[in-house]
Amino acid sequence: MKQSLIMFFTVLGFILNAQIIKTKRGIVSLDGNHVAKISSKSGEYTFMDLKETPIFTMEFVDKSVVDSVRDSYVKLNRVYNREKTLDMDYISPSAFSGDERSAVYTCIKALKIIDERGINVKNLDELFKNMPKRKLDTKTKEAYTTRSKIDRLNITVNNVGEILSNGVPVGYFTNLPVSFGSEDTISDKTFVDIEIYDAKSKLIGRYSTTTKRITTAGGKVFTLYREMSGRASILKFPTYKALAERMAILDPNFIKVQDKIIVGEVVKDGVEKDKK
Repeated sequence: MKQSLIMFFTVLGFILNAQIIKTKRGIVSLDGNHVAKISSKSGEYTFMDLKETPIFTMEFVDKSVVDSVRDSYVKLNRVYNREKTLDMDYISPSAFSGDERSAVYTCIKALKIIDERGINVKNLDELFKNMPKRKLDTKTKEAYTTRSKIDRLNITVNNVGEILSNGVPVGYFTNLPVSFGSEDTISDKTFVDIEIYDAKSKLIGRYSTTTKRITTAGGKVFTLYREMSGRASILKFPTYKALAERMAILDPNFIKVQDKIIVGEVVKDGVEKDKK
């Protein structure tokens, strides 16, 4: 009986302390009181005080990091001081909430930059002074590490199937489908696997257009490209660039980043220049 009473009053306390957050016709209300105004344009939300003075903006970002891993967050910026932009996690009142509700809910519940008195500029400035770190899961962290490596390699594929890293030829494709050159994506299904070789004509791996799997010469297997859409997993068509990038990650010996450009000694008229 005693435990039941404790549970009852605990739940009652939560109910009584729960804030009622509503947004209607651009006006944000907290427990029935108007506290701020909001407007949106091209995915960016501008929060204003009740006199319609813009105070800060919040932009929602949803991007592919690498392969099937996506990252969703918000960019927070002050209108009166745009020296810094914060990338921050956001929260939603439910899984089906739109961006506007999530923006308002995040400002009130998570960031505490809107309260019963309106927009709390002091708390807003404190956020920019002591920038909070994002809480990324292990999968997303690993994806960003992979993306960083890929960006350093700066891989491109030219119109004859050569693979270049920072402008230097490092390998090439063979068994390319007929659509190569006219399309960036590999959409044709062929019975012969696309093969990737390094600059010394050593086989690095193969890509099956039917299973959308990469198999390295060393036996590693990776499915490219998988993206989540609702509850269904949809296999999309990868680009030749994405194929080369993933192969470079699967086989670290395929392409190596050189921090320094190595050149030979300067020679003039067949005579090596004296070293100083």
